[in-house]
Amino acid sequence: MLRHQLIHPQINAILGAAGHHSTILIADGNYPAASKRGPRAEVISLNLMPGVVTCDQVLQAILSAVPIEQIQTMQTETSGPYALDGDPPVWADYRRTIAAAGLDLELKPIDKWAFYDAVKTDDHVLTIQTADQQRYANILLAIGVRMD
Repeated sequence: MLRHQLIHPQINAILGAAGHHSTILIADGNYPAASKRGPRAEVISLNLMPGVVTCDQVLQAILSAVPIEQIQTMQTETSGPYALDGDPPVWADYRRTIAAAGLDLELKPIDKWAFYDAVKTDDHVLTIQTADQQRYANILLAIGVRMD
């Protein structure tokens, strides 16, 4: 019987085989998961219908299961149709979830194309595709080291 919140058997199997520096992408519903991933990464679709499930819900489950040492987000655009003034609302949700998990981690925004490059590495083991409709909800987690 699992003691953490994450109960998805395939995700647990992938995380159980992953190690330090392996990365997990929690992708929103607009992310091109079929083409922007690492060469050995598995894609698990949890996109039931628009908005179900969200990236923040998946983040809560992942943080309950494995140690995370770094969290990167896709930097917002400052011009064009997807531009935002300031942080997207979903980042406030992430910060609350991170704090509730007892972690002292900051979100590290990186340029959109650098984000895609960070995902497309040998360390990328898993993409969890959600149906989150919020802009800039993609989040890349780096697995840390178990200290206990």
